[in-house]
Amino acid sequence: MSFLDKIFGGKQDPEETKSFWNTIKSEEDLEKAVQKSYENRIAIFKHSTSCFISKTVLKNFEKEIENSEAQNQNVSFYFLDLLAFRPISNKIAEDFEIRHESPQLIVIENGKAISNASHQGISLSQVL
Repeated sequence: MSFLDKIFGGKQDPEETKSFWNTIKSEEDLEKAVQKSYENRIAIFKHSTSCFISKTVLKNFEKEIENSEAQNQNVSFYFLDLLAFRPISNKIAEDFEIRHESPQLIVIENGKAISNASHQGISLSQVL
């Protein structure tokens, strides 16, 4: 990968998926995630795979999770590649009445969005 690709989000290295992520790739996956929110809090991270800022925020958020007890808390983490699954991203914005942003973290409890943040506002503290 060239230097400019790294800066401007060109060609992508294969991304390592962390074990705590559940992926959302369909409306059915989204429905299951929302149903899970009635058992415990969930967090959906909407990620633009072509954006350097989104990639940086994602890596920082993953480090926060790995360096905390969050994986042992009663929280489920969901990941949405919003470029590959834009209709699902739009559905989330519509269903939860939240303006679409990227990157974005939406926290859902009992089927309702209780928190959302974008860019540098994304933090594990909004989930726990």
